[in-house]
Amino acid sequence: MSTVDLESERRGGVLKQWVISCVNPVWIFSGLALAAVVIWHLQTRTDLGLLQQWQLWISTPPKDFPAFEYVYSHMPRVIMAVLAGATLGLVGSLVQQLLQNPLVSPMTLGASSGAWLGIVAGSVLFPALVIDYREWWALSGAILATGLSLLVARNSGFRGLPIVLAGMAVSLLFGALASAVVLLNDQYVRNLFIWGAGDLAQGDWSKVQWLLPRLVPFLILVAIAHRPLMLMRLGDQGAQSRGLAVVPVIIGLLLLALWLTASVIAAVGLIGFIGLLTPQIARKFCGHSSRQEMIVSALLGALLLTLTDIIALRATGFFGQVVPSGAAAALIGAPALILLSLNRAKSSEASAQPPTRNDSPNSVQVSVLTQSPAYGWALATGTGLLILCLAFFVFPKTVLVDSGAQVRWGWFWPEGYLWQLRWPRVLAALAAGFGLAVAGTVLQRLIRNPLASPDILGLSAGATLSIVLFILIFGAQWLVFSPVIAFAGSLAVLALLLFLGKRQSFSPGIMVLTGIALTALLDAILQFTLASGTDEVFSLLLWMSGSTYKVSAQQAVILAAGVLILSAIALIWHRALTLIAISDDVAQSRGVQIGKTRAWLLTLIAGICAMITAIIGPVSFVGLLSPHMAYLLGAKKILPQIVLASIVGGSLLVLSDWIGRVALYPVQLSAGIVASLIGGSYFIYLLTRQRL
Repeated sequence: MSTVDLESERRGGVLKQWVISCVNPVWIFSGLALAAVVIWHLQTRTDLGLLQQWQLWISTPPKDFPAFEYVYSHMPRVIMAVLAGATLGLVGSLVQQLLQNPLVSPMTLGASSGAWLGIVAGSVLFPALVIDYREWWALSGAILATGLSLLVARNSGFRGLPIVLAGMAVSLLFGALASAVVLLNDQYVRNLFIWGAGDLAQGDWSKVQWLLPRLVPFLILVAIAHRPLMLMRLGDQGAQSRGLAVVPVIIGLLLLALWLTASVIAAVGLIGFIGLLTPQIARKFCGHSSRQEMIVSALLGALLLTLTDIIALRATGFFGQVVPSGAAAALIGAPALILLSLNRAKSSEASAQPPTRNDSPNSVQVSVLTQSPAYGWALATGTGLLILCLAFFVFPKTVLVDSGAQVRWGWFWPEGYLWQLRWPRVLAALAAGFGLAVAGTVLQRLIRNPLASPDILGLSAGATLSIVLFILIFGAQWLVFSPVIAFAGSLAVLALLLFLGKRQSFSPGIMVLTGIALTALLDAILQFTLASGTDEVFSLLLWMSGSTYKVSAQQAVILAAGVLILSAIALIWHRALTLIAISDDVAQSRGVQIGKTRAWLLTLIAGICAMITAIIGPVSFVGLLSPHMAYLLGAKKILPQIVLASIVGGSLLVLSDWIGRVALYPVQLSAGIVASLIGGSYFIYLLTRQRL
């Protein structure tokens, strides 16, 4: 036998072994299930018989309206669902294997929020370019967000909770930027609302034809990513010892994954959870092979998104209003993500102890502040008074001169009508920041979790979601009951957190994942609400950005009085909080009734969050950062920490409201957006310095 024949036989044997190793019964089952769901999808909105449908698929041209609708609407829609779902499933599997973290996906890394910001910013700055090159705008935002998340978590590693926290912070930060752009340029971006909710509706084959050539990296990843991903399972050092250039491989594969994600987002909008959930299922059946896991994840992703689209179509027919597929995916994915969090071993979670002092050389200033509590109190109080002076007396003023109207800056006493507008806003911002800081401090002590806050744990999202759903179902005329509705939403989230958290000792991972799930669910429903694009809906978006713009004097006084009363009641339990922060056993040995105390305090926190959310809307990061800043300023005991945190929180939100009023005068930004920008940036800084 010649050398050529031997080489040919060897290659044939290798190919045969590769085919045998790749073929898996799960492939066959997933493929058959996908085919069945595709057929079911095609029957959802047509009266054509199966034979007619088959003829239209093979070559028969349509001759009447039902046939035209089937060919140019139903067929491309189901193909788009399969392509988008398969791509998101593959990308999710790739990213999770690459970073060796089952909690990461384009959604949790912030890539989806970055892509949304890129599209929104491009639509405002260069609308003509977005039409033809929208995938590049989405890719730019996704790369920026993912790169920032990886940069923040680089010192802590990519295999635990820090990368998820970094992605969450980046998502909130980029979401605040996108909201600011939308509020300032709503006339340019209203057509993006339905797209932002994940829309698979098709009017012809143009989007499918546009997307197909951009999915070439899909095949490249399946072909070349197997060996690097298998080596990555050995750890960075193990992979390097076997000749793998870890950093270039991670960068290259991530860029391919982000390109696929950006292309899908540019084609159909934001669809979350597919890339996070399908690899979890695939790993249970074929986790021994990277290639098999990617292929099965792709099949399951196509199956799940097609099934989700069927639910969206059924809901559209039931409600009489378009239900985007992204919203339906969130309704399925959010509970699934919470269930996923229960399977995380608490030993792999971050420590749930209160923040400790960092004595590294890079934190000299922090160490000095913690050693000088009086200096910290003086700094916080003095800064707070200065901010109040700025909020009341420093603002731009339009005056008439010979050349016309002119804007002048300076110290002015707000008189008459201006004073009537000014003091309710300042009081509402001060009370809201005060209450969020108290709620965050109590939560962090109560469940011994430094990541606990109303926004991170989803309390604010629960209150907001309940109000939005109430408006969708019953209309805005019943908003007089918004505090009660918000309170019910916060209590529902609290009950869920207590049920889930008690089984895992209130570990940070469960709390954070629950907050992410609820926030994603809220975002999907919000995008569904905004899809109508009416002025009433746009005012809802303004409220959801945390605005003091329409707060009346009566509302401000009620909010301030309610927050003060509930906060004062919470202070009664300061001794119990100190003992519970140590451990439940210590608290019980000192006579504290753990269950009763925790229930009362959580109810008070829910009441504070409900009042704030009902009046000014949800505000992010204030409740999370204020306790940490108070601790760094020297307040280590519970009572001074609550008081100092409330000063910091109130000052931060008043400052945010002032910046929102004057930064782009005469245009105004919401206090919640500015607070998210400031707080999100500082939170990312703390994560980078490993202060949390």
